[in-house]
Amino acid sequence: MFEGSSRAFGLGIPESAAIAVLAAIVILPFWKIFSKAGYPGALAIVMMIPILNLIMLVFLAFSEWPILRELQALRHRTDPENR
Repeated sequence: MFEGSSRAFGLGIPESAAIAVLAAIVILPFWKIFSKAGYPGALAIVMMIPILNLIMLVFLAFSEWPILRELQALRHRTDPENR
């Protein structure tokens, strides 16, 4: 009767594998983007949640990235005109 947790949702091995591959295709690039921006890469998992993914894109577009803050601080500290 009960053949496994994936069968409970009507998904077999091929369907589950396809979902995992598609999730990886979405998560991996965003993981890299979040990491390069100075945020935890694990925020990429949020990109799989509808509506929240749109909010995160707006957040990425309009917030000041931690890596840019750090770069500005380093430039300000090493700027010869400020000495």
